[in-house]
Amino acid sequence: MAVFTSSAMAMRKKLIIEALRKAGANSPESAKALSETDLENPDSFEEYTDDLADLNIICKTPDGKYYVDPDE
Repeated sequence: MAVFTSSAMAMRKKLIIEALRKAGANSPESAKALSETDLENPDSFEEYTDDLADLNIICKTPDGKYYVDPDE
């Protein structure tokens, strides 16, 4: 299991949120897989991305796509 510093995790969080916003993923209907964004190495932190969804920082659809709540 890899260990990441909190600053690396904060940077990854910021990159994920920015990539989803840029891709227009702001509702369940417009949700995107990370591979559909311009995020570099989109699957490299799959567990961390799911953690962000579990914490309600980003949203995850039943089919495994993500979006950012536009009110956040």
